[in-house]
Amino acid sequence: MATYTLAASAEMLYLDLPFLDRVHSIAERGLQVEIWDWSTKDIDALAAVGAEFSSMTGYLEGNLTEPDGIEALLTTAQQSLDVAKRLDCPRLNLHGTGLDNRGLPVRPVETVTPAMWLTAADTLRKVAELGEQAGRVFTLENLNLAVDHPGTPFATAADTLALVQAVDSPHLRMNLDLYHAQIGEGNLIELVRKALPYIGEIQVADVPGRCEPGTGEIHYPAVAAALRDIGYTGVVGLEGWAKNDPDDALDAFEAAFAHP
Repeated sequence: MATYTLAASAEMLYLDLPFLDRVHSIAERGLQVEIWDWSTKDIDALAAVGAEFSSMTGYLEGNLTEPDGIEALLTTAQQSLDVAKRLDCPRLNLHGTGLDNRGLPVRPVETVTPAMWLTAADTLRKVAELGEQAGRVFTLENLNLAVDHPGTPFATAADTLALVQAVDSPHLRMNLDLYHAQIGEGNLIELVRKALPYIGEIQVADVPGRCEPGTGEIHYPAVAAALRDIGYTGVVGLEGWAKNDPDDALDAFEAAFAHP
């Protein structure tokens, strides 16, 4: 029976190691590897590691709704596609707006207007067209407003799902982050069932603390069983910190999502 694939973020694990060694450590465990901002990394060296990359950040700056922000987002999305080709990375991740190094929006938004929704959908159609031309998929990630990303527009899973549905392209999908969704919305199993046709990837971490499964309130074995029941065959990525030892964190992640 086909089932999902596991990945882990090199940005949040093995933090005492140089970045290339983090990538190698994750790949050695047989997991796919996720990275964030490619502009700070040696792409040739990353490619030479031989890891299988699952996801990377798909833009460097910009937003979905303002003319200069749209131009910057589309320009850096194309640059990201060029890097994704070098790394053979199939998915490129986006947010509702550019985030700074603390995860806060560069241009926070208090109220998202109907006009902003229409403009955001139009921008994402252009992003999907870039993905189609390159044979890759952009994923729009939901975020939480209460803890990590206050002021981010189009942040909730309901928001990202609505936008992805509006664009309705196989080259724009959701990056459904269940850590963020638990903080913002909860009801995770029903959420994955509802969003299934539009999911490009699922990311996980426990709440509170954003560490590996088993450190918080989410019963991830039940989520894993639900994913198998509904036939999810994509990637589940651990985008979380290790509470203590990173190998122990990955052990817990793999145990929670073990195939029966």
